[in-house]
Amino acid sequence: MGAQQRKASSARTQILEGLNSAQREAVEATDGPLLIVAGPGSGKTRVITHRVAYLVSVRNVSPFRILAVTFTNKAANEMKERLQRLLGRASEGLTVGTFHAFCARLLRHDGKHVGLDPNFTIYDEDDSLDLVKRAMEEAGIDSKRFPPGATRESISRAKSLLQGPEEFSRTAGGYYEQVVSQVYERYQALMSSSNAADFDDLLLLAVRLLDGHAEVLERYQERFLHLLVDEFQDTNIAQYRLARLLAGKHRNICVVGDPDQSIYSWRNADLRNILSFQKDYPDATVINLSESYRSTKTILEAARHLIAENRSRLEKELWTGRVKGGPITVYEAYTEEEEAHFVLSEVKRLVQEDGLSFKDCAVMYRVNAESRALEEACLQHGVKYQLVGGVRFYERQEVRDVIAYLRLLQNPNDQVSLLRIINVPRRGLGTRSLQGLIRWAEEQGLSLPQAVRLLGWKVTEEKTGELPISAKAANSIARFVALLTGLAGEGQRVGVVELIDRVLVDTGYRDYILAQHQGEERWENVMELRGIAQEFDDMEPGEGLAALLERLALVTNVDDYDENADALTLITLHQAKGLEFAAVFITGMEEGLLPHIRSMDSEEELEEERRLCYVGITRAKDRLYLLRAFRRRFMGGSGPTIPSRFLGEIPSELISSPPQLEQRSPWGRWAPRAPDVEREGLAFRAGDRVRHQRFGEGIVVSCQKADTDQEVTVVFKGEARVKRLLLSFAPLEKLED
Repeated sequence: MGAQQRKASSARTQILEGLNSAQREAVEATDGPLLIVAGPGSGKTRVITHRVAYLVSVRNVSPFRILAVTFTNKAANEMKERLQRLLGRASEGLTVGTFHAFCARLLRHDGKHVGLDPNFTIYDEDDSLDLVKRAMEEAGIDSKRFPPGATRESISRAKSLLQGPEEFSRTAGGYYEQVVSQVYERYQALMSSSNAADFDDLLLLAVRLLDGHAEVLERYQERFLHLLVDEFQDTNIAQYRLARLLAGKHRNICVVGDPDQSIYSWRNADLRNILSFQKDYPDATVINLSESYRSTKTILEAARHLIAENRSRLEKELWTGRVKGGPITVYEAYTEEEEAHFVLSEVKRLVQEDGLSFKDCAVMYRVNAESRALEEACLQHGVKYQLVGGVRFYERQEVRDVIAYLRLLQNPNDQVSLLRIINVPRRGLGTRSLQGLIRWAEEQGLSLPQAVRLLGWKVTEEKTGELPISAKAANSIARFVALLTGLAGEGQRVGVVELIDRVLVDTGYRDYILAQHQGEERWENVMELRGIAQEFDDMEPGEGLAALLERLALVTNVDDYDENADALTLITLHQAKGLEFAAVFITGMEEGLLPHIRSMDSEEELEEERRLCYVGITRAKDRLYLLRAFRRRFMGGSGPTIPSRFLGEIPSELISSPPQLEQRSPWGRWAPRAPDVEREGLAFRAGDRVRHQRFGEGIVVSCQKADTDQEVTVVFKGEARVKRLLLSFAPLEKLED
């Protein structure tokens, strides 16, 4: 055996050490398409990183020829850190990141083929919504009849299906889709004139680039000999098409995922991608990672029974070598306040008596609104907490203002950023001046940034003629243009940190912020942004700014999560995927909340809610608490609730609960502590499905006598809220199950 063979053999032994048989098989199956079905806690990140290390160290694949993509910066960073430990400096040659980050780099380099200048701006959701509102205004669409948020979601869905404005227009059927088509066309025109791309554009344009330009496709196909896709169940049509294009030549595509953890259809994730992978690649090897290292046997058994109710899944048997563990605690409170106080009391008990830290505990819930009672309870109990998905650092006004200045220096055509800071700090440009400027831009056939620059030039060169706005406002515009021009020039000569300092001083923004309410605190946020920029300060002028802005544009909610902070984590179930905790509390286990009222229109949506509950349950390592409140304020209403059907899908032998809760319910396992009501002669029972002529279909929460009448409380689907109705007036029709 030669020296090189001995080195490879030693590397193989080291890389495979500690892996179980299925994990080793997944690491060594390096040729052709591979589907790894990885249950929760089965070590999928370990498998992916060891597979990459195996390719480099044993199969002698150049790191330059390996691409690994996932969905969050947090997951990508964890992957990079593990690969650095395994490969050392060789890991620097790998391409590892999110889909969006990869596409952004692709388009910076080759976007000219699809109409993008390399200095394009990436618009986040707030920027995108602002642009939709402007597109609706220009198209004469009433935003009260057609909510901008819903319109933006429709455009996002179209892009995920690889439909541009023209393709969407051809398939637009009803009146609403025709309205969206008008907005979409104008929205994309505004995006193009701003030299900008939203998150969905990054994917759509990357696919169009590779699909429509054979020489570019060939270059990337030749480069990436191996492609690995993590969290494959979360891919949408555009992402899967991108992966198939990149892997089209060598076909070494490895996808890792779990259909039972597909919970992002509202982000246009398509479960069919993972379910049909074997049809697309008939020669694919399929490996199941069935051993879970995270949860106790009790928790895993509860999760297994729950998810078995779903039909759209790939059957797999999860098992664990861990101890059985204690039973699952199901607790019913009377109100959400009582629910929150039970959680905090139990968390404090776990810390004081069982040796856990606050960071070992997490409270998960279906909707952000549930955090209110929990935050109040944390404050009352004196428990430090971190709220994932609250008001994020990058959403703070002062941070977004400074970023807008920086974006405008990099991309002078960025209309959204221009509108944000053109009068911040105040420059004497009121609403009337801005409206006049916008009208003039339209009359001249110019974008707003072009019109601003033209007006600034006219004033400077004293070629004003008839001004579209007052002379005072026009002079202010001229000074503003000169300011930006000077700062843009500085941006090509100085590092990004010095550029930020000059922006803060020259624009007057520092004095403006410090004069505001809580000015010192807001200034600290600006300085925090400056600190983040230092990471890019050793790059060439201009390049550092571009790299910083790309990083900031691709930040997500979960990136703000600090897993080392000794604080109780409050987090939605959607954001919790990929995390794990010793003790997990899932609140709001009620019909209409989990499963959510909007999911009751179809079996597919209901199955996704069950998968969401499954994800929450499998975040728990040692202890699991499932909680509900008998009465809860929700969606503008308040009233009794029905236990979640998911509680009834967990075997009773796995559950422990306080004695007062052990009453059987006709709906689920646990009966509410409802008021003692005479049942004889009542027209409906909790759980009955009904239809109302005005409100549509719903589920009865309660029915009780009210003098000579009966009061029926119903959660309606279309209204997504609770209604109390008197039976003598309400035309309620009972529906058969």
